[in-house]
Amino acid sequence: MSLTTAGTSLHSAATRKAMLRLLPILCLTYFMSYVDRTNIALAKTHLQADVHISVAAFGLGAGLFFLTYAFLEIPSNLIMYRVGPRRWIARIAMSWGAVTALMMFVNSETTFYIGRMALGAAEAGLYPAMMFMVTQWFAQKDRATAIGFIYLAATMGIFLGSPMGGALMELDSLGGLHGWQWMFLVEGLLTIIVGFVVLFALPDKPADAAWLTTQEAASLTSAATAGTETQVRHSLRGNMRVAFGRPFILLIAVIYFLNQITINGVTFNVPSIIESMNVDGTFLIGLLSGITGVGGTIGVLVVPAIARRISNESFVIGVLAVGCAVAAGLFLAASSPVVRIILIGVLAALMLGTLPLFWSVAMARMSGLMAAAGLAFINTVGLTGGFVGPYVFGLVESHSGDPVTGFYIVILVSLIGAGLAIALRRSVSREDRKAAQTHQLAGAVNGTTRISDVEVQR
Repeated sequence: MSLTTAGTSLHSAATRKAMLRLLPILCLTYFMSYVDRTNIALAKTHLQADVHISVAAFGLGAGLFFLTYAFLEIPSNLIMYRVGPRRWIARIAMSWGAVTALMMFVNSETTFYIGRMALGAAEAGLYPAMMFMVTQWFAQKDRATAIGFIYLAATMGIFLGSPMGGALMELDSLGGLHGWQWMFLVEGLLTIIVGFVVLFALPDKPADAAWLTTQEAASLTSAATAGTETQVRHSLRGNMRVAFGRPFILLIAVIYFLNQITINGVTFNVPSIIESMNVDGTFLIGLLSGITGVGGTIGVLVVPAIARRISNESFVIGVLAVGCAVAAGLFLAASSPVVRIILIGVLAALMLGTLPLFWSVAMARMSGLMAAAGLAFINTVGLTGGFVGPYVFGLVESHSGDPVTGFYIVILVSLIGAGLAIALRRSVSREDRKAAQTHQLAGAVNGTTRISDVEVQR
């Protein structure tokens, strides 16, 4: 066996270990994150009845989570870079678990707003911290797959979280508590437990993993940083400028913003949409709402595999955006509840299946502190879309009286995203040409230096 073949085999084995030992912990954390941020969708009509929260106020409260989340994203990820992902992700999980449990005491629109903003502040930095870990553990060719598995946790959060939340809400009147209070309390306590799992079981980097050999850890680290050495900057100011100022980063951030408008606008309203189809019972509504999880699961598993074959992620992003517009249009044209529920699943597959591609495009072109700052910046811009989506959907519903009208927003936003995907494709091509020229120049300089050293030794 040649040295090259042996090295490839070693790296493949190490990657499989990382996929099996690292990703389940990240997936469990993100699963509870998605459950805790979206569980209010199940409580929507009950909060209206028990706490007198209006439709517009619910949409605003759902979106306020993303404002504080987005505002603290970059500071949170810079702290994570200093203290390490393990301790910081554990702190985040414990904090948002505590806030989720305290949401059981919501008794007005004001306390609802405060609870949602506190939840966003507590959870800020979670996702970019996990994405940063992907850049430290996985080679570029494996990142879309790794991210897809992490997003699989989000889709399972919808698929399993909705029935779980619906079942907890069936505890209504037990111990003098409403069903939605039991849901917040139990899910919050479970998240705190997950925080302790992260603290004791998640290694920061390959070299810290007891289940990797020294050679396997070195192989993972070398492959994860390959081709990015010239991008690493130790100056915070230099990293901020490079991470935030490049056109392709800005385009990814804006397209992600549009994507989050559609995802969160739809996700927070699916239970009420299904309820408007004359479906009764919180558990059944929660179970049918899981169709977004089924569709999303298919999307995050299938789309990265297709993208690897096409080798043009920007093009796939554009095609998926057009597909979202088409699915939303068919939903509005359909009259059958069964067809509409299936189309919600198709829409979820397209919306969520796009997400691994955003991060793969960005990760291929940044590393180190620049990655910590740049990934947080993209997520910050995207999360503001998480505020806009539920809020705009709430406004549209308050005027029309029908939660289905929000799908017109999906059509408009998706078509804009498809147009920006064309610009992203061109921007990424320019970025790669520039990087290739930089590497060639660096190689030429290093070659000259080596020749000069030989001449001096002679």
